[in-house]
Amino acid sequence: MPTMTMTLCAGSALALLVAVAAPVQAAAPVTPAYAVDAPMGAAEARILLNRTSFGGTEQEVAEFAQLSRAAAVDRLLRGTLSVARTAPPAWADNPITPPREIRAMDPERRKDYIRGEIMRGVELRTWWVSEMLTTTSPLTEKMTLFWHNTFVSSQQKVKYSQLMYRQNVLLRKNALGNYGTLLHAVSRDPAMLIYLDSANSRKGTPNENYAREVMELFSLGEGHYSEQDIKEAARAFTGWSVEPQTGDYKWRPFFHDDGVKTVLGQTSNFDGDAVLDVILAQPACAEYIVARMWREFVSPEPDPAEVRRIAAEFRASRYDIKTALRAILTSNAMYAPENRANLIKSPVDLVVGTLRQFQFTVPDALPFALNLAQLGQNLMSPPNVKGWPGGEAWINSTTLLARKQFAERVFRLEEMPQMARNIMAEGRQQGGVKGAGRALGEAGRERFVTALSEIRFDPNAWLSQVKGPDPTRAVEVAMLAIPPVTAPAPGTQGIALIRALALDPTYQLK
Repeated sequence: MPTMTMTLCAGSALALLVAVAAPVQAAAPVTPAYAVDAPMGAAEARILLNRTSFGGTEQEVAEFAQLSRAAAVDRLLRGTLSVARTAPPAWADNPITPPREIRAMDPERRKDYIRGEIMRGVELRTWWVSEMLTTTSPLTEKMTLFWHNTFVSSQQKVKYSQLMYRQNVLLRKNALGNYGTLLHAVSRDPAMLIYLDSANSRKGTPNENYAREVMELFSLGEGHYSEQDIKEAARAFTGWSVEPQTGDYKWRPFFHDDGVKTVLGQTSNFDGDAVLDVILAQPACAEYIVARMWREFVSPEPDPAEVRRIAAEFRASRYDIKTALRAILTSNAMYAPENRANLIKSPVDLVVGTLRQFQFTVPDALPFALNLAQLGQNLMSPPNVKGWPGGEAWINSTTLLARKQFAERVFRLEEMPQMARNIMAEGRQQGGVKGAGRALGEAGRERFVTALSEIRFDPNAWLSQVKGPDPTRAVEVAMLAIPPVTAPAPGTQGIALIRALALDPTYQLK
């Protein structure tokens, strides 16, 4: 890689990250012929684990390096879960407070209720981060997050943490199951019905939000439907509602338009499920989902021929998600030199990946749940129905500074307790994540400080696992997808070497 002498600063972050990746693409070596049964080797094992597992430990890399691509991917897919192992928040299965009761509250009681709901939201995010950190199947959590960013709902509008929890459970249950099953289930999910204003959609005045988004964002993509298709499909979804006393899905037959409709060239007295089946029958559906998976795991620009090939397998499997993933993760493109370091780590990749790869001990994930929001990925609250755009959008003047601070501070554990006290003190007056600290209350702020003080990392134990004739180069390979922009000063070693590489721009890439 050509030497680059560029200074990392907030204003030049995006240009720098693009420049870092560009020389790799321009100077990429020819991909060697791949023997199907040959061991994938450490380099390919790192690519696979970095993109599917929030980063792999040195032991995992060594184990996967001995497997062929197919065997390695099959091992990942066999180990997936459908249920979280982390115990949910105590209130997760409690009934919701009906809207009518909330409206009847006096101002002070309503303020207390809203404060409690904010805290439940923080607890929910903390629970999910805890699961990401401790799960034996990080691929399950990667795919749960992938579907959360596909079938978008936000707690800011849904408001009920219980419903957002139930939706998260639904996404995880089907994360590596069947896409058709997931599409049908999420379409009548109460959080989704509230988020896209479908709960009160009725004959004569159908709400078109869900019909539009299910075609544009959840299944087909722009250009594969018409405005008339949206209007007709909206009629089919009337009657899908929510029981206000419980927050459960409720079918309201008197709200439903049972007349004849024409959707995507098909005519019948469709209900919502029938419309979803019409959508699933479209070739564009499989191609749209495969392209989204490609952008998540391979490169920002999908290969059209490969997308069509994998989509054909996906459709032939009747939308088995593992079939599509297996084809993507074993493809030559997944490991091609030109596709290395071409993805910018999401905040979850950066934070959870760092903590997992370096084997941090994190008794309480609260600080990192809040940190993700500061970095631009507030779990359970994507910015809009399109979700987090990802890629270059992760980097701006604000988030770059926050990302750099995370990489710097996480390897300075001795400074964290005082840093936490400063953040929480400032949080009593300021907004953003500091404002979240204010919302925690005194007990929550003490919990935050305690949580940071209990984090543990043993750099010597981690470094002892990194093997190679050139120790510095071995650590670079373990930490970075490509060589660093700025080589560490000669003689840098131990925790100083880890810190230097974590602050290099290439640490932001995978």
